[in-house]
Amino acid sequence: MTWPMLFGVLSLMTFQLTDSAFVGQLGRDPLAALGFTVPMQQLVSGMYVGLGIATTAIISRTLGQGDSLRAQRLGGLVITIGATLALVLCLSVWLLQSLILNMLGAEEALRPAIREYWMPWLLSAWVGAMVYFSYAICRANGDTRLPGYMMIITSLLNIALDALYIFVFDWGLPGAAWATITAFTIGALVIYPLILKRQWLRFDLFQLQFLKAIRQLGGIMAPAMVSQLMPPLSAMLATALVAGYGSAAVAAWGLGTRLEFFSIVVVLALTMSMPPMVGRMLGAGKLEDIRKLVRIAVRFIVGWQLFIGLVWLGASGFVSTLFSPDANVQNVLLSYLLRVPLSYSGLGVCILMVSINNALGMSMRALLISVLRLFGCYLPMLWIGAQLAGLPGLMTGALIGNLVAGVMAYSLYRQGMNRLRQQA
Repeated sequence: MTWPMLFGVLSLMTFQLTDSAFVGQLGRDPLAALGFTVPMQQLVSGMYVGLGIATTAIISRTLGQGDSLRAQRLGGLVITIGATLALVLCLSVWLLQSLILNMLGAEEALRPAIREYWMPWLLSAWVGAMVYFSYAICRANGDTRLPGYMMIITSLLNIALDALYIFVFDWGLPGAAWATITAFTIGALVIYPLILKRQWLRFDLFQLQFLKAIRQLGGIMAPAMVSQLMPPLSAMLATALVAGYGSAAVAAWGLGTRLEFFSIVVVLALTMSMPPMVGRMLGAGKLEDIRKLVRIAVRFIVGWQLFIGLVWLGASGFVSTLFSPDANVQNVLLSYLLRVPLSYSGLGVCILMVSINNALGMSMRALLISVLRLFGCYLPMLWIGAQLAGLPGLMTGALIGNLVAGVMAYSLYRQGMNRLRQQA
């Protein structure tokens, strides 16, 4: 179940990195404008990923109980709620953009470029959310191949359209967002007819015991969404801290964040494939099997992410020159790659533990892990490092914070598992 999601998520990360590389050729200001978009992108994606977590948990358990008709109606409910929430969030970001940019410390000279980009980008975020909800319904029904293949197709299409819109049509930075809108719209026109044909969606929602279903969905969705919204809030605070070192630092930090997404692609694939497995094992009372599965995954993540960190360490000089022609951006990105990637093992374990705890029905524990990772480990170490040694110290603080968070997250998961075993 993991390998289709691995290649799907990898393709998504690849097109995002390609976006950065293309935009980097437009100069420092467009790249910095893109960097200020990263925390807001995390805000929007945090909402729909949180809803996707609840979708997988509830629909997979319902299918395990043999009630396929209710599972179909729950799928329709998810699409309806998700479309509404995504629209409200995107409109709110647009209306509050001046306040948001003030909070992020955006320079006045960059704001015209940011505003020009944000309108099509927010539209692309809404379309992307709708496509993601369809992927969540597929995974909940045990199919990871269809969403995996669609991720690959839309990403390749996005890369091709990036070059066309940005350079050939000369649309500049907004061209990157219009490429995403086009690719995701085509993806939605393909996948929604397929899941309707497979009878995974029904919209006769009043036959669902509507209020009861809303409460059931909200019981998992609310903590999961808050948990997913913690990283963008943290990213906003981190970006504001980095902005004090100038636009070159923001541009490099934005690039480093995108490289981070790319680096933890295996972890992200596991967070999509493991929850349906864990949910069905939990329904069957197989707690020992869950424990073994998670232990295997954690050991793999620690080894794999350490290897990825060493790769970035060895390629740091080449990568820093590849993504930007600006010498100042190159120097900051080099400092980032020499430090932060070595902590991706701790970050990966922490991300997986949030997903596993949600699948186990311990959504408040998952939220606690998210809060402690960011506001008890990562941001304090970022600030302390910046106070002690400036921008390089900030990077070192990120390294230490991620490693400490990984240990903390695994300890909290084990405590939760022990409680489940005692209850059983």
